[in-house]
Amino acid sequence: MDFRTAKELLTLCYQEGQPISQIMLRRECALAETTPDTVKRRMSKALEIMRASATTPLESPGRSMGGLIGGEARHLAAHAAKKKGICGPVLQKAVTYAMAVLEVNASMGLIVAAPTAGSSGVVPGLLLALQEHYHISNERLLDGLFNAGAIGYLAMRNATVAGAVGGCQAEVGVAAAMAASAAVELMGGSPESCLDAASTVLMNMLGLVCDPVGGLVEYPCQGRNAAGVANALVAAELALSGIRQLIPFDEMLSAMYQVGRHIPAELRETALGGCATTPSACERCGCCG
Repeated sequence: MDFRTAKELLTLCYQEGQPISQIMLRRECALAETTPDTVKRRMSKALEIMRASATTPLESPGRSMGGLIGGEARHLAAHAAKKKGICGPVLQKAVTYAMAVLEVNASMGLIVAAPTAGSSGVVPGLLLALQEHYHISNERLLDGLFNAGAIGYLAMRNATVAGAVGGCQAEVGVAAAMAASAAVELMGGSPESCLDAASTVLMNMLGLVCDPVGGLVEYPCQGRNAAGVANALVAAELALSGIRQLIPFDEMLSAMYQVGRHIPAELRETALGGCATTPSACERCGCCG
């Protein structure tokens, strides 16, 4: 069940008559020489951590280590409770949960890197919002996580998920690709549509730089997780409607990697450019010379 590219993954899906999630589950079982139940238990544990990190800050906000973020998720939840939200229920919840996870991460709480700590809010944000709105079971949500894992695995094998290597397009971009693909499967889309959604996300986030203020994974990372959720939801909607992606996921992944290699070092997690060197950011963090 091993696959090295999205093309090989898609071939396996159609040969076996199974969705991406089940191919990934079978791969994990073969790799670890264990049973599906064991692998699912491990993924269930990850889901529990994701849910806790997405919901705890709504009741108990925490200030980040650098003091740049904290309480944003609860503000969003309160705004929605007043019926003032303009995003719609799924996106509103997804953005709230995504920002909550980054709050937990930045305050040294427990999160699941998906695929990294700095992009850890996107996948749980969107999947938990979909679960609530469409009454998706936990068992089915695990399928979404296995699907997302396949996309993340392809990115790690063939490109990068590190901001220091490829910019934020490699962190939040890949996270959003994972979330979009998972969302498409959860909503009944084909494996091909899943990969179309993932490719669309990378196209839309191509060139996004990594410029953390003060060198900390807090700001603008939290807001970019929220933007990543929105990008994933849009890409999933396009794919589910039958809109095809001109550029296959493998090619888009390669393009993302090449763009990342051309991003200057100042814009790859060094805090030497972009948002990190604006006057307001320098005044706030006190790290600029």
